[in-house]
Amino acid sequence: MLHANKHLVLQPMSDYINIGKLAAVFGVTGELILKHALGKKISFKPGEAIFVEEKKDAYLPYFVTSAKAKTEDETILQIEDIDSREKAMILLRKQVWLPQEDFRKMVAKNSPIGLLGYTILEEGTALGIIEEVIEQPHQVLLSFIKEEKEVLIPLHDATLVNIDHKKKEVHVVLPDGLLDVYLNV
Repeated sequence: MLHANKHLVLQPMSDYINIGKLAAVFGVTGELILKHALGKKISFKPGEAIFVEEKKDAYLPYFVTSAKAKTEDETILQIEDIDSREKAMILLRKQVWLPQEDFRKMVAKNSPIGLLGYTILEEGTALGIIEEVIEQPHQVLLSFIKEEKEVLIPLHDATLVNIDHKKKEVHVVLPDGLLDVYLNV
């Protein structure tokens, strides 16, 4: 299936999920290595689209012609109309996004990025909706907005009570005063 008409898609960022970036060129035929955070080996089907961020909040669809899952966090993609190393170099280090619906189908249940859009609750009280997942070497931080301020919650054995995937909820217990650090500034 060929899609000759490429156009910038201007949509709210909330409609798309950032899954990673085009990290390297592979070979001489324009294949690219997608470094992603989906948490499992992913292979796109021919005709499926990835969205490359050309400018802030503007995504250009690129249609996959072939894909091979390399590791749990890397997939080799051949993209329509990208047939040389030179053309692929233009896309290097660009962020890759998927529409929320496609993202939900592909993300591993145990992948931290899969928590995007979940509600954080402490002792039954909703604190906010997870807007960003920041993976660091020794911990995961969940970002949400409360009282118009960004709050970062560390997610590890001491703070995580449980994750309810059906209800899209993350239940936590927070150290005393953690929210005050963000809200009483």
